[in-house]
Parts: sequence; C-alpha cells; structure tokens
Amino acid sequence: MAKDLSNYRKSYEKKELLEENCPENPMELFQSWFINADNSDTVDETNAMTISSIGLDGFPKSRVVLLKKYTWEGFIFYTNYNSEKGKAIKENNNICLSFFWSALEQQIIVKGKAEKLAENLSDGYFESRPDGSKLGAWASNQSTVVSSREELDKNLSSFEKKFKNKEITRPKHWGGYIVKPISIEFWQGRPNRMHDRIRYSLEKDFSWKLERLSP
Repeated sequence: MAKDLSNYRKSYEKKELLEENCPENPMELFQSWFINADNSDTVDETNAMTISSIGLDGFPKSRVVLLKKYTWEGFIFYTNYNSEKGKAIKENNNICLSFFWSALEQQIIVKGKAEKLAENLSDGYFESRPDGSKLGAWASNQSTVVSSREELDKNLSSFEKKFKNKEITRPKHWGGYIVKPISIEFWQGRPNRMHDRIRYSLEKDFSWKLERLSP
C-alpha cells in the first residue's frame, strides 16, 4: 500500500504574529488566542490538546485530552493516575502540550512540568461532572487490557448499583494535574512556509524571554 502525499499543499495567509503585538507574559497571549478560537465557528473543541510524555518503555507517546482550566500558573487537566500517562508522569513529569487550530492556522506548543493538583481541587471538579462521567472514572481501569466491551459494560453496571441513591465520590486514583510551563511557542502560519514562530522561555527570575524562531 502506498499513497504519494507530496502534492498536498496549503498556503497560510490569514494572520501574522509580530513581536510588537506580544505581551510580556505568554499566558496573556494564550488567553487571547484561546478566546478567539473559542468564539470562532470554525474550531471544534477548542480545549482539545495533545499531551506527549515519555513512557516507562522509553518511547514518547502522544494522546488528545481536554484542557479544563488555565491560570497564570499553568494548564489543568484530569485523568486516572494509574493510567499509562499517569505512570509516565510519575516517572518523568517533563511533558509537552500542543494545541492546533487548523482553521485559524495556529499552533501552540508548551513544554512544562506536570504536578498533581491538591485533592480538594480534584474533588471540586469531580463533583461538577455528570454522574455518568463519575461512574466511568470508577468503572475503567484506564490503559489496562480488557477481554471485551461486555466486560467494560459489566463494570459500569456494577458501580451503578453500588452508588445507586448515594453520592458518587471521587476515586483516589483519579484527579488533576497542572502543567507549569517553562516555554510556550506560538506558531502562526504564513505564506511560502515563512511562518511566524515566537517562543517565550521562563528565566530564573521568573520573567519571560521572547525570541523569534526560524520557520
């Protein structure tokens, strides 16, 4: 099987990213881009982001998860701590996040360190979830091998019975991480592959150094 994709080309011509329009703190620029993308009718699931980690087998692995909050400190998402990504983060908490909004010809790449959220913050978010999602956190031993779909449905059914007419509490193996960035790169597509790439790097005094990268 073979398919030649060498003639797949697109000219990026929608916007530009210039230093004089960049704030001192990259989280301000992230918020500006995020709000613009979220208000656009061309972007679906603005908060979908790719997380890349180094697995216990030494291989990098990327998967898409949903950003649930961002603050001046960083980017927050939730998962099963016993999952493949949870085990990878426990071993090596250096990870990469990326957002790609193709309709806007924009990409954001974040390098940072993932830290577990305080339990009360994970509790608060868990309480806001629909009951079905809460039960799913109990029923799925994320990333483990299962014999069939029926096994998953059986697990879910058992927890539906267990928590019937009861509060569905947060499993201790499920919670949030905050990714505290050390660098954030903003990529804006430009014509002739001469894209704008602006990188913010965190300095020792916690200020941000801004640099333009070659496309």
